Amino acid sequence: MKSYIISCLSFILLTSCETKPDNETSNAGQQTDSVNSKQVVHFSTAQIKNADVETGIPLLESVSEHLSLQGKIDVPPQSTISLSFPLGGYLKSTRMLPGMRVGKGQVLAELEDMQFIQLQQDYLTAKEKLSLNETEYERQRDLNASKASSDRAFQQAKSEMETQRILMSALAQKLELIGINPAKLTAGNIRKSVSILSPINGFVSKVNVNVGKYTAPTDMLFELVDPRDIHLSLNVFEKDLSLLSVGQIVTAYTNAEPAKKFQARIILISKNLDQDRMAEVHCHFDKYNASLVPGMFMNGEVSVTSNKALTVPEDAVVRWENRHYVFIEKGSENYEMLEIQPGTISNGKQQIESEKINSNTKIVTKNAYSLLMKIKNTEEEG
Repeated sequence: MKSYIISCLSFILLTSCETKPDNETSNAGQQTDSVNSKQVVHFSTAQIKNADVETGIPLLESVSEHLSLQGKIDVPPQSTISLSFPLGGYLKSTRMLPGMRVGKGQVLAELEDMQFIQLQQDYLTAKEKLSLNETEYERQRDLNASKASSDRAFQQAKSEMETQRILMSALAQKLELIGINPAKLTAGNIRKSVSILSPINGFVSKVNVNVGKYTAPTDMLFELVDPRDIHLSLNVFEKDLSLLSVGQIVTAYTNAEPAKKFQARIILISKNLDQDRMAEVHCHFDKYNASLVPGMFMNGEVSVTSNKALTVPEDAVVRWENRHYVFIEKGSENYEMLEIQPGTISNGKQQIESEKINSNTKIVTKNAYSLLMKIKNTEEEG
């Protein structure tokens, strides 16, 4: 009897040992099926319609890669005017503030000084004396012709007349330099103040004076900017210089309004590198916009290459656990989630790469996230 019991126990132990691997294999198979089932989702016709899911095929298109650059709005030297006045004087009045727009010929400020009065007086005095010298010259010329006066007296009268004409012409130029028209100057309209006029249409960027201050000819009173010639200055690394050339189109935008694009073209590429091994790229805007002001930070994108690649709408690509996927239609209302390598995004199109996808593969092109949500929900319920 004892031997019978031992034999039964041995049989039970052997049986349990033999069936255990089968259970493990079964469990492993269930896990594999579970993993595989996560990659496939089933949507009925009604669900597809409700979720507004659409399918299509990838397109083989030319895809451009973009070089992203950073920089700022700059003004070339010829469009920046440092305004001073050729004669010193006290600032009588000004209403200018930085940022104000001005028109050509607009009064920026008024200066007054005794020397303005003296200059006008000297001109009018020289003008009257020239008239007297011309009369004397004509008299001496007639006398010399009849031998009633010597050649020396005639030459002396001519020299004094020419000397006075030179003096009057020089004084007239000085008056024009300070904005006074000598042709309209008379003894009745001598003035003690002169106006400083804007030489361009633009805006004031700096004001360095205040009312009552004495200004010297070397002082910069105002800085004006002509915005029609502002340009975009971008920084490019040395390794990317070979990708750029004059004439390339640049799409610029600000961090505040990335959707608002400004088009520009490269007009100059600097040949000098700074301490960070970067060079400057100067671009000219195709159209001036008043919202672009000097010093504003800008981003720029340049299309540098163009290759053929498969593209799909951005909505076709989903991201899950830091990986990118698309859904392939497998028939019978089943969709398989397939990992892809994402590429450049341009004009709403996403470049994709995968050995299992070609131009004939039917994939979900719209509302692919609806399928991903169903997979996530199924995983959570499981």
